[in-house]
Amino acid sequence: MPSTTQWVTFLVASLLFIQVPGPSLLFTLGRALTVSLHDALLSVVGNALGLLAQVVLVAVGLGAVVAASATAYTVIKVAGAAYVVWLGVQAIRHRADARTALLAGERPPERPGQSLRTGFIVGVSNPKTIVFFVAFLPQFTDRGAATLPQVLALGAAFAAIAVVSDSVWATVAGSARRWFAREPRRLDAMGTAGGVMMIGLGATVASTE
Repeated sequence: MPSTTQWVTFLVASLLFIQVPGPSLLFTLGRALTVSLHDALLSVVGNALGLLAQVVLVAVGLGAVVAASATAYTVIKVAGAAYVVWLGVQAIRHRADARTALLAGERPPERPGQSLRTGFIVGVSNPKTIVFFVAFLPQFTDRGAATLPQVLALGAAFAAIAVVSDSVWATVAGSARRWFAREPRRLDAMGTAGGVMMIGLGATVASTE
């Protein structure tokens, strides 16, 4: 299993990564600003279930990647880091998405299953987390131990952090609806800052051994 240092590093990296505006966070903010808080929190749970599905799928095929040559591992790491940088650029380019959701107005209450299903689809199809799981998780595993259980444990921890973080964001965004409504472009600044963080994270990963 990962060492204590690896766990601490992974948890901190995951928390920072989750804060960077991407499909899931923008989805959470958009839901909190356009539907009831109850529906938004159900979508957060559905999103986490989608992340867990990603973890299982990635874990099944990740063992061969970790056991492959150093060159193959490096290629995957650099490709993943480059994609994270690209996502950062996209976050900056599309920083007005959350503002658009706010201006669209609040929708009628949804059925619980609909909110969960909507969140699951966003979570399972989120390219940001797929890249994180494939390119980042091997760096936090014990190369001398079985990969599958380690990846599952790390992925479950990531999903748990995502639930807590997204729930906080949803609650804050829902409560701050009026504040955002007075100046919706405040969301643009948040998206820009998040994109810069993602670019920095990708560059750091690409440059580390």
